[in-house]
Amino acid sequence: MSSVQDPSARSDVSGNRPGSGVTFAAITALGGAAAALVAALVVALSAAQALTLLGIPDPGPLTTYGLPAVRAVADFSAALTIGSLLFAAFFVPPQSSGLLDVGGYRALRRAGNAALVWAVAAAWLVPLTLSDTTGQPLLDSLRPEQVWRAADKVDVAGSWRFTVFMVVVLAIGCRVALRWGWTPVLLWLSVLSLLPVALTGHSSSGGAHDLATNSLILHLLSACFWVGGLVAVLAYALRDGKYTALAVRRFSTVAAVSFVVIAISGVINAYVRVPLSELFSTTYGKLVLAKAMALILLGVIGFLQRQRAIPDLEKDPQDRGALIRFAGVEALVFAATVGLAVGLGRTPPPDQGTVPTPTEVEIGYNLAGPPNVGRLLFDWRFDLIFGTLAIVMAVVYVLGVLRLRKRGDAWPVGRTIAWLAGCTTLLIATSSGVGRYAPAMFSVHMAQHMMLSMLAPILFALGGPVLLALRAIQPAGRDQPPGPREWILAAVHNPVSRFMTQPVVASVFFVAGFYALYLGGIFDKFVGTHGAHLMMNMHFLVSGYLFYWVVIGIDPKPRPLEPLTKLGMVFGSLPFHAFFGVALMSMDTVLGGWFYRGLGLSWNHDLLADQHTGGSLAWASGEVPLVVVMLALLIQWSRSDQRLANRLDRKAERDDDADLTAYNAMFAELARRDGEVRK
Repeated sequence: MSSVQDPSARSDVSGNRPGSGVTFAAITALGGAAAALVAALVVALSAAQALTLLGIPDPGPLTTYGLPAVRAVADFSAALTIGSLLFAAFFVPPQSSGLLDVGGYRALRRAGNAALVWAVAAAWLVPLTLSDTTGQPLLDSLRPEQVWRAADKVDVAGSWRFTVFMVVVLAIGCRVALRWGWTPVLLWLSVLSLLPVALTGHSSSGGAHDLATNSLILHLLSACFWVGGLVAVLAYALRDGKYTALAVRRFSTVAAVSFVVIAISGVINAYVRVPLSELFSTTYGKLVLAKAMALILLGVIGFLQRQRAIPDLEKDPQDRGALIRFAGVEALVFAATVGLAVGLGRTPPPDQGTVPTPTEVEIGYNLAGPPNVGRLLFDWRFDLIFGTLAIVMAVVYVLGVLRLRKRGDAWPVGRTIAWLAGCTTLLIATSSGVGRYAPAMFSVHMAQHMMLSMLAPILFALGGPVLLALRAIQPAGRDQPPGPREWILAAVHNPVSRFMTQPVVASVFFVAGFYALYLGGIFDKFVGTHGAHLMMNMHFLVSGYLFYWVVIGIDPKPRPLEPLTKLGMVFGSLPFHAFFGVALMSMDTVLGGWFYRGLGLSWNHDLLADQHTGGSLAWASGEVPLVVVMLALLIQWSRSDQRLANRLDRKAERDDDADLTAYNAMFAELARRDGEVRK
C-alpha cells in the first residue's frame, strides 16, 4: 500500500488553498439557510388559504413554518448528497489501483455528511407531517408511540420514515467506501432514497396524478444532478483540484440535459395543476411564474459560465476565478429556487371546478369504455418515464450506428431492427391503449407484463447495445482519465455483474418475480399505488433483459456459457411461466379486487373472469419467446461453428496445413508398420 496515496491523509497533496474548505462550508450553510428562509416566506403567503381549503385546525407556527423550512433543508441536502456521489463516480477519475483519488474521496465524504443532514431533516419531517395532517401541535406529535403508530396511516409521514432508514444506510456506505467501484452503487441508492417522498404527497393525488408524479420524479432527479453537481464542482475548484477542467466539461453536459428536463417536466406539472387563465391571478400561478423566472435566470448564468469559465480553464487550468464566481452565484440562486419549489408544494393549486370520478382519483384519468382493438391501439396516454426512455434509447442507438458508418465501420442491420423493435414494444406497452388500461384491468396489466418481460428484453438483447457502445465510443487513451467506454467495461465485468449472470441467479431472478409478486401478496397490497406500478415495470424489464442477455445476448458477458447451458436455462425457466398462467386461471380469489371494485367500472364487473383471461395470456405468451429464443440459439450456434471452422482454415493456411499433414503422416506410418508386420 505504500505506493498508493492514502485518500484520508490530511495533508493537501494537490495544492489546495488554505481555508477553501471553510469557504465551501459557508456556501453550503448559506444555501441551506436561503432555501429554508424562502420556503417559509412563500408558505407565509398561502398558509391561511391552505388551512381553509383543507379544513383542518391550525397546528401552530412551529409546524406551519417549520415544516417547509425543514423540508427545504432536506431537499437541499439530498441534492448535495446525490451531486457529490455523481461527482465522485463520473466527474473525476480514480487512482490506477481503483482507490478513489483525493477529489473523489472528499466528494464521497461530503456526500456522507450531507446524507446525515438529510436523515436528520427527514426524521423531523415525520412528526411535522403528522402535526400538519392532523392539525395537532407539534409537541403532541413528538411522542414516540404517536409517531410510530400514526406514520403508518399517513402516507407522506411513512415515506419520510422509510427515507430515514435508507439515507442512514447511504451515509454509512459513504463513510466506509474507499474504492471507485462502490460510488455508482451509492449513487443509485441515493436516487432510490429520493423516490419514496416523490411518489407521495402533492403530485400523487387528484386528476392526472400519473403525469404529475412522473414529471415530478424527472424534475427532482434533474434538479439534484444539476445543483448537487454544481456544488460538488465548486468545492473541487475551491481546492484547486487537478481535474477541474475535466469535471467542469462533464458537469456542463449534465447541466444542459438537466435544464431541458427540468423545463419540460415543470411545464407539464404546471399544466396539470393550474389552468392557463389563472396563471397570473392566483397565488399558485404566480409562484409557478416565479419559479420559471428563476429557472431562466439559472439557465442564463449557466450559459455565461459555459461561454467564459470553460474557455478560461481550457486556456489556463489554474484560471478558476470566473468558474468560482459564476458557480457560487448559481448555487445560491438554486438554493433559493429549492425553497421556492418547497413553498409551491405547500400551496394549494386553484380549484378546477370539477368533481373527479373514482377512476380519475385512483389512476389519474378516465377511460372511454371497455377495451377493444381500436382503443388499445390508438387511445394513447404518453408515459413520461418509460415512453421517454424508449425514445431516448432509440435515438442514442441510431446515433451510435451513424457514428460507426461515418467512419466506415459496418453494423448489422438486423441488430438495429431488433433494438428499434424493442423500443417500439416498450413504447406501446406503456404509452398506448395497453398502458392506459393496464392500471385498471388485470388482463391488460398481464398483457403489458408479458410485453415488458418476455418480448422487449429479447429484442434488446439481440440489439447488442453494449457492443455498439464499445465500438462507437473512443477509448480514453493511455494515461488519460477513464471515460464512458471504460465505465461500460467496468460495469460489465464488476462482481455484481458476474454474480447476476450466473445461470441459476439469472433464472431465479427472472422467474421468482412472477410468483412473489402475484402469488406472494405483493400485487394485491400495492396494486393501487402508482409508484408500485413503476417499480413493477422496471423489474419486468431488468429481470427479462438480464435473463435473455445471458441466454441469447450478443454483448460481451462476464462469464461465457456453453450452448447446452443456455438451452438448460431456457427449458428450465420458461415452463414456470406456463405453470404461473395455469395457477392464475385456477384461482378463485381476485387479486387486487378491493382496488378494481373501487374504480367503479361497470363494464368490468366480472373481475375473476378478467383475471382468468390474464392467466391465459401469461400461459399462451410463453410460446412466442420460446420459439424466438430457440431460433436465435440455433443461428448463434451455427455461426459459432462457422467462425470456428473459418478460424481453423485460416490457421491451416498460415502453417501450410501442418495439422492435416501430421494427421496424414500418422496414418501413413501406421500403414507402413502394418505392411511390415504382414511381411
